[in-house]
Amino acid sequence: MLKIKSSAPAIPAQDIKRARQFYEQKLGLKPAEEQGDGGALYQTGETGFLVFQSTGKASGEHTQMAFEVEDVVGAVRDLKSNGVKLEEYDYPTFKTKDGIVDMPDGTKGAWFKDTEGNLIAINSRVPSAARRS
Repeated sequence: MLKIKSSAPAIPAQDIKRARQFYEQKLGLKPAEEQGDGGALYQTGETGFLVFQSTGKASGEHTQMAFEVEDVVGAVRDLKSNGVKLEEYDYPTFKTKDGIVDMPDGTKGAWFKDTEGNLIAINSRVPSAARRS
């Protein structure tokens, strides 16, 4: 079996400078490590992710990375104040209001795209014991 130490998403960027500006200026992240090709590794809590130079393009049709936050409403407010556009969804069992979805289990979530078209989620989770009560 694999002896995995950790794992992290690798997020493609066709324009690495533009992508890094988004993560650093719009989200307020600072690179923990810079790559030789201009890419950057960002530390987020106990995990992290890599933004790397790529000729590939994200489809933006599925979530490629998720950030867990304590307060989705506050995070959405911060994102909007930094000029980040939230995605809106309107499905029979899944509908956002002002960019936020309230799930039946008590969780909240929101989605936005970075400058490269990568779809990123933010969510807050309810501890499993609270969901059962």
